[in-house]
Amino acid sequence: MDLNHYRKMASAIRFLSVDAIEKAKSGHPGMPLGMADVAAVLFSKYIRLDPSHPRWFDRDRFVLSAGHGSMLLYSVLYLMGYKDIDIEDIKNFRQLGSKTAGHPEYGHLAGIDMTTGPLGQGISSAVGMALAERIMAARYGEDVCNHYTYVIAGDGCLMEGISEEAIALAGHLKLNKMIVFWDNNNITIDGSVDHASSTDQIKRFQACGWNTLEIDGHDYAAVEQAIATAQKASRPTLIACKTKIGFGSPNKCGTSKCHGSPLGEEEIALMRRDLNWNAAPFEIPEEIKELWLAAGRRCEKEFADWEKRARAKGTEFLDAIAGKLPHGWDKELNALKDVSIREKTKVATRKASQMCLEAIVPHIPEIVGGSADLAASNLTLSKTSKTITAADYNGNNIMYGIREHVMGAVMNGMALHGGIIPFGGTFFVFSDYMRPAMRLAALMGVRVIYVLTHDSIGVGEDGPTHQPVEHLASYRCMPNILTFRPCDVVETAEAWQIALETDNKPSILALSRQNLPLLRTSAAENLSARGGYIIAGDIRKRRATIIATGSEVSLAVEAHLHLKDEGIETAVVSMPCCELFDAQSDTYREEILGNCPRVAVEAASKFGWERYVGLNGDIIGMDGFGASGPAAELYPYFGITAEEIADSVKNLLK
Repeated sequence: MDLNHYRKMASAIRFLSVDAIEKAKSGHPGMPLGMADVAAVLFSKYIRLDPSHPRWFDRDRFVLSAGHGSMLLYSVLYLMGYKDIDIEDIKNFRQLGSKTAGHPEYGHLAGIDMTTGPLGQGISSAVGMALAERIMAARYGEDVCNHYTYVIAGDGCLMEGISEEAIALAGHLKLNKMIVFWDNNNITIDGSVDHASSTDQIKRFQACGWNTLEIDGHDYAAVEQAIATAQKASRPTLIACKTKIGFGSPNKCGTSKCHGSPLGEEEIALMRRDLNWNAAPFEIPEEIKELWLAAGRRCEKEFADWEKRARAKGTEFLDAIAGKLPHGWDKELNALKDVSIREKTKVATRKASQMCLEAIVPHIPEIVGGSADLAASNLTLSKTSKTITAADYNGNNIMYGIREHVMGAVMNGMALHGGIIPFGGTFFVFSDYMRPAMRLAALMGVRVIYVLTHDSIGVGEDGPTHQPVEHLASYRCMPNILTFRPCDVVETAEAWQIALETDNKPSILALSRQNLPLLRTSAAENLSARGGYIIAGDIRKRRATIIATGSEVSLAVEAHLHLKDEGIETAVVSMPCCELFDAQSDTYREEILGNCPRVAVEAASKFGWERYVGLNGDIIGMDGFGASGPAAELYPYFGITAEEIADSVKNLLK
């Protein structure tokens, strides 16, 4: 392309960005101005997209990891002709209800491949996208899956700790179709990067096994050459683009003043003069508009040809990329429930989860699991697990190493890419390392499954550092995520069923280390789908209700039997998922909880149970952190026993 065309196309990005930010009186103009030249080359010549088919499975993925520079992406989507964004959306930047939000949000516009805001999450999730591309290519062939994952990342993305895990894993797996543009402008909000960091990023990436290139980010020919070279690399590539933040702004260019604040009307007027841009705010000259629309039409034939090849692949491939579960996938899982009831199987729910995986994985090719170096404890491996390596991507297990931060982000990337249903395991307490990625999964509404074992003080001797007393409450208050704490094999299988069938939100399986008795007597209906249900007792005769989850349900049932012997009728509610219970009708919830005194029991923080037991009920749980010692001794030490539950009921009935 004529280099002068690139200049005009980049100017369109720059002025749409500054005009929108100025109108909103809010935003970050520095990055869109500094990276507009790179974006003009990438989107007009190299990236494979079709705005008429924005969810084309074999399109290149683009992640704006420096999500505060969102106007760069919004400008490109508008200019390329995506149907769901118009000039009014650009003018409505950062306003309530706008599709052009403060940071790119997945689901708001079809051309946005992920929600980015927290720095480091974008580049890390992009590793998952690049890995998913290689897995799908190995399974179904490069004729239907052969695309790049491009990332624009800033200094902040590379400073966040998660980026270290991300680049190390990408380099280890030799994800050569991942290309990162580093906006190397040496500026953050507080000023020059060298005030806070002296890291040699080039050497850092090289040490992690990356190919690295250094260019002037405002030299169109250099950008072209770098992308062409990166596309042929045998390893992931970092293109260090030396840029000027706020390029074109005569008085603020190269300073932190243009990082996170509008330029101001006078500065924009000077910028128009200096860059010879005569169009009014939000207007794009027809010649430049046509250059961009032509770029948007560039891959129409490629899409049509791909669609024919994809149809020829057959139902399995088409269903996989559509996120559909195979017909009859849960037949063996349902059989496991029946066998467990018949044999009264007594195992830890982490073991029950592994039993479920043995019944699930062979029937759902899309499943890809893994663990943060805890597979032997999380029991995330099944007999049909095959570890993915740089030499063979055709597997279904990822060895993440001790990298919980990036495991969460990589699973997000794989789910967003499509064709894969990811799950990953670690100890429940270490989910704190994944929490930012888990929150993004909930915000984006993607199907990611977290196998979080060692769920309570039942961890025992590992002590309070490993006992997640506050985690259940914290995840139950996170919107759009299902938190399951099953009590036996049947509830564990039901939780797996719900998690796999729920494609618009992530799910947590909080699983026990210690063995738990089989409590269910029937698996004819997935009762866990109601969130809470009567597992023992007669609701017509009860004088009190005992509510419990996970390992404490058996204690509640034991207390129920003690009380029955004393002539006190109770009903026990197993509540494996509060979110699903809260979604039931008022009538159902009132029927299950009953109009009588209530006691809740859980070997975790008491926080949140007040809404089920009321002001006059009782909660048996943890008021502080745990302690080190055998689990069998910890429960009595903290007063979480059947006897304590029974005494609580009797006190409430006095």
